[in-house]
Amino acid sequence: MGRVAVGIVDLMNDSTALVTGANKGIGKEIARQLAAAGLTVYVGSRDAERGRRAVDEIGGRSRLLVLDVTDATSIADAARQVEDLDVLVNNAGIIVDGSRAVDADVDVFRRTYETNLFGVVAVTNAFLPALRRSARPRIVNVSSGTGSLTLAAERRGQLPPTGSFAAYRSSKTALNALTVFYSDELADEGFKVNALAPGLRRTDLTARAAASDGDPAEGAAGALRLALLPDDGPTGEFLSWDGTVLPW
Repeated sequence: MGRVAVGIVDLMNDSTALVTGANKGIGKEIARQLAAAGLTVYVGSRDAERGRRAVDEIGGRSRLLVLDVTDATSIADAARQVEDLDVLVNNAGIIVDGSRAVDADVDVFRRTYETNLFGVVAVTNAFLPALRRSARPRIVNVSSGTGSLTLAAERRGQLPPTGSFAAYRSSKTALNALTVFYSDELADEGFKVNALAPGLRRTDLTARAAASDGDPAEGAAGALRLALLPDDGPTGEFLSWDGTVLPW
């Protein structure tokens, strides 16, 4: 039993993770927990100074990786700095406003999707070569329970209106679809690709989130579990922070 435990520790100490949008909020807490588990963690941050402060606070074997998920040059530069990668956590995400689809400016959708969806595709594909060098590659896409079409349909007619935050919520629905696509396409290579709904957490994403008593560490723990899934763990699933399987 002792040899097994030592083997797990050695595996974690040899593993490397990248968390996008990790200079604050849930992303920062995910990076902190991965570092505490013994991984080398690249703290993805668009702003270098904020990223350096996050690295100082996270400690362990955390490293700054300047990365703007909406900028092709930034992504390419970052990918060149990471030769080997075991875990990719696509956490970077934004909410531009809370408008309904019938009221939204199409530019709000463009800006939201640029980070929440297109950025995930660009980053994932850029780091696939490094992930393919891993014996246990894992991808965690930080989604939202509000992206579930099933749950949205069940809430029709309730308040707040089902269609509020249409750009953000639909971007997470699309992210869930991407999770299924990547999972199917990479399954034969040993990848585990899952989407996580971390729950409402105390972050600056929205005023409601900022006023929430939801602990970011609790949501991040769900990402940690998916990042460190064993070989017989699930793939292509949408899971809540507590491990509950959510409907698409």
